Amino acid sequence: MWTYNGTVPGPVLRGKVGDTFEITLSNDGTVDHGVDFHAGSLAPDGPMRPIDPGQTLTYRFTAAKAGIWMYHCSTMPMLLHIANGMYGAVVIDPPGLPPVDHEYVLVQSELYLGSELTAMRADQPDAVVFNGYPNQYAHRPLAVRTGDRVRVWVLDAGPNRGSAFHIVGTQFDTVYAEGHYLLKPSDSGGSQVMALAPASGGFVEAVFPEAGHYSFVTHAMADAERGARGTFEVTGG
Repeated sequence: MWTYNGTVPGPVLRGKVGDTFEITLSNDGTVDHGVDFHAGSLAPDGPMRPIDPGQTLTYRFTAAKAGIWMYHCSTMPMLLHIANGMYGAVVIDPPGLPPVDHEYVLVQSELYLGSELTAMRADQPDAVVFNGYPNQYAHRPLAVRTGDRVRVWVLDAGPNRGSAFHIVGTQFDTVYAEGHYLLKPSDSGGSQVMALAPASGGFVEAVFPEAGHYSFVTHAMADAERGARGTFEVTGG
């Protein structure tokens, strides 16, 4: 894998509207790399330029809008660099975001074993994953309690496939996607899925009704079977 700070996804950054972020990118690899922060709004020419091995770049932006934003390598072909692991998330809280009992960030992405650009262009991933590893949260469930309010931020890093985030056995009473609320607890309706295109994101909230094991998946079932699945392990409150 090609990584930011040695992890896939790269580090999650978080702030509020009006915060200024300053990131130093040092290329200790063997090919040129760059970075593009969707959370900022500025001309790409300078800060998103590729830098050669051994070079350093400082990237500065001010968060003007709330949401969960993708960042990724900006070097061409971007498909190769993103699919090899150079992506991450920046969470900018909506104003007045209330506290919850548990909060998670899940970044969905694809794995192409052997780093074959041909397979990437053909959209034939070997695995589809949350936070870098297939099925990791099926083996190590996320623990919550009945009555707890859970917020799950989801970013679809792609680079090719969309996400249809769903939790089996419960319904969302809050859905916030691409900068605005689609559903709030005061609404009479509920939601079963948050649909995301590549590079988009948002969050959902739910309260689990009783103890048990609640799977979460992308409801694109072929991709869930490729590894984009996990479990909430809910114990009595």
